[in-house]
Amino acid sequence: MSIPVLIEEKNLSKAWYKVLQHIIDHSGNEITPLILTLSEFAEDKLIKNQLNIDLSQNELDSIEIVSETIFPQSLYLFNKGNRGDLFDNYLKNVLPRLKKIDQRNSSGTYFERLIAFGDTRKNQLEIIIDSLKEESKIKRRSKSQAAIFDPLKDHKNGMFQSFPCLQHVTFYKSENGGLIINSFYAMQYLYQRAYGNWLGLINLGKFVAQETGLELERFNCFVGVEKLDHLTKAQAKTLISKMTVEN
Repeated sequence: MSIPVLIEEKNLSKAWYKVLQHIIDHSGNEITPLILTLSEFAEDKLIKNQLNIDLSQNELDSIEIVSETIFPQSLYLFNKGNRGDLFDNYLKNVLPRLKKIDQRNSSGTYFERLIAFGDTRKNQLEIIIDSLKEESKIKRRSKSQAAIFDPLKDHKNGMFQSFPCLQHVTFYKSENGGLIINSFYAMQYLYQRAYGNWLGLINLGKFVAQETGLELERFNCFVGVEKLDHLTKAQAKTLISKMTVEN
């Protein structure tokens, strides 16, 4: 019987390292389920750089490319922190290019689902930001959640479907006045995607916190199946041996 694995950390890189180490140390190539909870959101340069080098050698997307599918941090900075310009620029200029140059984006991106969901193109982030700002008046916390998976588009009969693995995200203003972001993955690829996914969600949380005058307090992620993809366990051991980390 599968036993839930809880990873609690203050450092994103070390959290990813611990998940990989757990899979190496136990039978099988999956954790079912994985519960990750992070605060402070520090990163270890050696772990991050070594993973990026390894991903590049295997001709896979970098951590940053994966991260930007969830929240385009570079575009946000380019637009000088103006969220209206961010949304407009992404939908009008960036998204069409992403779909043109990479077929994997044909069904959309995570950020697109957040700001233009479904046939009505609903901007869920705008609703969430307004809701959190008005929380003193509106007590319905369930309003501060965003769907990613769209059953009308995503329930397909194909043997393989890579998008979307992220199902939904929720935001919660804690009793301390901080912001907590929660996310749920049905399945996640640890090697190719997990670090970038978690970084993207943390950046998304920081964005919402900035727009609501709050401070990001914690990031939580529930993963139904965390899978060691692409690498054998021997290759995973070689990779992790190149990462010096204090546990």
